[in-house]
Amino acid sequence: LEILVDTPLLKRIRDLSKRAGVYGYTLYPTFGGEGEAGRWIDDQVTGGAGSKILYVTISETEIADRLLETLTPLLKEYGLMITVSNVDVLFAKNEHET
Repeated sequence: LEILVDTPLLKRIRDLSKRAGVYGYTLYPTFGGEGEAGRWIDDQVTGGAGSKILYVTISETEIADRLLETLTPLLKEYGLMITVSNVDVLFAKNEHET
């Protein structure tokens, strides 16, 4: 799941994710964009109120579905954008592991 979220809402997204069974995630900074609500930019002056973070997590389908169900009411209210992708996860064995 990839969730574009306003920075002040990030803690709530993390809390809801944890309750749904998601424990690992990565945050990516964003610089700006444009959508239905118009153009936005992270001006770094408003204290984060207008800036957005991309929250990315990889989980099993059941957990992702549970999180999506939890987040659905927030989509319109907070203008979240969520994308769902099917991925293959590859792990490289560490040379020092035995």
